[in-house]
Amino acid sequence: MVVIGASAQGKISGVTIGKQTIERLTNTITDNTDPVIYPNISVHNLEGKEAIVLELKESLNKPHLAFGKAFKRVGNVTKLMKREEYERLLLEKSKHKPQFESEICKEASWEDINCDKVNWFRAAYKATTGKEILTESMKLLENLGCAKKDKITKAGILLFGKIPEMFIPQNQVTIVRYSGKNVSDRYLDLKDIRGNLFDIIDHADEYIREHIQIASQLIPGQINREDIPQYPLFAIRELIVNAVAHRDYYISGSRIIIKMFQDRIEFSSPGGFPADITPENIVDRQYSRNPVIVKTLNMVRYIEAIGDGIDRVLEAVRTHPFKPPMPLFKDVGNNVIVILYSADMSKLNFLRIEKLALTDKERKIIDILRDKLRITSGDVQREFDVSRDTANRYLQRLMKLGLIRREGTGKATCYALNK
Repeated sequence: MVVIGASAQGKISGVTIGKQTIERLTNTITDNTDPVIYPNISVHNLEGKEAIVLELKESLNKPHLAFGKAFKRVGNVTKLMKREEYERLLLEKSKHKPQFESEICKEASWEDINCDKVNWFRAAYKATTGKEILTESMKLLENLGCAKKDKITKAGILLFGKIPEMFIPQNQVTIVRYSGKNVSDRYLDLKDIRGNLFDIIDHADEYIREHIQIASQLIPGQINREDIPQYPLFAIRELIVNAVAHRDYYISGSRIIIKMFQDRIEFSSPGGFPADITPENIVDRQYSRNPVIVKTLNMVRYIEAIGDGIDRVLEAVRTHPFKPPMPLFKDVGNNVIVILYSADMSKLNFLRIEKLALTDKERKIIDILRDKLRITSGDVQREFDVSRDTANRYLQRLMKLGLIRREGTGKATCYALNK
């Protein structure tokens, strides 16, 4: 506990608190600690004077840097930690740090497990594999790694809890939709999604799908329409799953944030890449920060194949009909950000033309119209050195396909692209 407005001897001197004092103090702490520290900050009236009190439980993610440096307490003195000692602490941490998901959720009991979700999992597993789970529920959770000796683990609460955020407040996805290409004070919508991980994935996926463009076109010779989404649907779901399954749940006060812009979607997941993973080798390396969660999601095909997700995301983008830019992976220290770029939906007309099997000359006429906007029968005759009847035949076929329209009459007749 730190009291701002008190002397080292414990005398209350008070402190002047402005409108933005708490906000500035919070930002100073979160901006200059690594891993980020989120203290509880409150204002108290002590002996008739206002003081700021910062409270923080012992961290499970030590050591933390302050302003890029590590410090330690020696008696009554705070000293700069030597590099060798800091590196030794990091090494010890990597050897002994327990996985968040495997820890017992001390406040939770069997009453906090959603039995309906456990039964849903049984049904989903049977539908996926054709095999039935006959084990009773507590034993099933133990086999999954979601319980230990009648105690519920944090993975169990995240996957099957009635109200997981009551025990793990950082279990949340926030989706923000902006009208333009940049972050602004005004946004179209903000959606907070909570619950067990299965529901979070489903609801986030459903929300994003409802708010992206879907181009629909008729295919010559077929009754059904072909729908072409603004983003590959598999890539959207897989990136949501990755953010949920691989985030660092130790970072309290954090959440997964998905920002939807006019030209891209940004998925931001708490926790940077592990030491041997980079944006460049992410396709070739496999790592699971939460193996119990990953394994359980995989059993009901929320994760198609462990280790193949990013490969399939890249393939889904690569094979999109409109060829959007490839996704960008960024490690910004405490967060991993994946940017999924939008396809150019104006390319629908060009794709439709590709499917009509035009001749080279008909394609050339379309290309000329894109540049010159208007063309006459005489222009076509001169371009291809053909007769007037042949030129008119080309133009008539393009009109019949609905690609061009005729304007004017007599000698003023010309042709233009249909909108």
